[in-house]
Amino acid sequence: MKHLSVLGSTGSIGTSALDIVRMHPDRFKISALAAGRNMDLFARQIREFNPELVSVFDEDAALKLARKLAGKDKPHIVFGETGYSQVAQLKSTDTVLLAMVGAAGLKPAISAIKAQKNIALANKETLVMAGEIVMGLAKENKVSILPVDSEHSAIFQCLLANKKKDLKTIFLTASGGPFRKKPLETFKDICLKDALNHPTWNMGNKITIDSATLMNKGLEIIEAVHLFDVVPEAIKVLVHPQSIVHSMVGYKDGSILAHMGQPDMKAAISYALSYPERLNLQMNFPDFAAIGSLTFENPDTRKFPSILYAFEACRQKGTLPAVMNAANEAAVSAFLEKRIGFPDIFRLVAFAMEHHSRIDNPDLSNIIEADYWAREKVQSQI
Repeated sequence: MKHLSVLGSTGSIGTSALDIVRMHPDRFKISALAAGRNMDLFARQIREFNPELVSVFDEDAALKLARKLAGKDKPHIVFGETGYSQVAQLKSTDTVLLAMVGAAGLKPAISAIKAQKNIALANKETLVMAGEIVMGLAKENKVSILPVDSEHSAIFQCLLANKKKDLKTIFLTASGGPFRKKPLETFKDICLKDALNHPTWNMGNKITIDSATLMNKGLEIIEAVHLFDVVPEAIKVLVHPQSIVHSMVGYKDGSILAHMGQPDMKAAISYALSYPERLNLQMNFPDFAAIGSLTFENPDTRKFPSILYAFEACRQKGTLPAVMNAANEAAVSAFLEKRIGFPDIFRLVAFAMEHHSRIDNPDLSNIIEADYWAREKVQSQI
């Protein structure tokens, strides 16, 4: 039986992971949970899974949670950055599912690795911001980092069938989001409701907006560079509206292996948690006859320059990927609050990247300072 710590248990990845635990109670035990501010759902999860340790965003949330659990056998409640790290390095935990959204996932990831916990990684930003540091620590501590993103899980599984030295190209697929066919000149009229209406995937708000801008794919480009130790030039992005082919790997002899399945994150989550075994999730295969055809196209980087930003960040390295990520987080947050328009997200990310003085071979403090600088730069423009 694996003992799990789930950071981000009330989000879309976290709730799907707990669904898998419910399906296989003989395989998994929840040792610790961490969430943000959704205390109603979090309290229900705690009552059901009975973890020994839980963490929330701040002291106010911790007090609110304690009141909700009054009269029950409460777990130990911690909060804030320190609390999340405590959950990540809990002694009784074997595997940490890192499903927090954004830069907040970086420090808990490092805490987990230093405590020699295997990582099921759904937090792209950890590798975008500090990929070289994180992968180096994982190697040093003999820790496995297994991808939870459907695209990176697909690549990981395709690579298992062949030798890494034979790899030529990684094909990252993207749904294209809700505005794939929308003319660029009408982007200024995009409203929040439309941006949150993803055509195939059910995700949290921040990731859904990232999908609409294709920044989600930009983050995945950088993540793939670190996860699979490839150069950026080995990665090609393809828009695949049906979201059935989760990604493909091309080999030097011209062969391509594709990973296909329903657009449901449970398959990728369960594989990361149960690897090297597979769990019976009672999921149907895609109905290929009903789908009729699978189509692919190149992304329109004039409309969606996020992919270009990501490749540039990959090439320059240093603190630039962290700046790109932080600027995007700040801009998306402002869009979700209806303080800026949709095209402003691209403008603000480009502005921060252009005005940043890159630091090469950064340490963790340099990365955190660059993250803070980028957020301040974006706010000054807003």
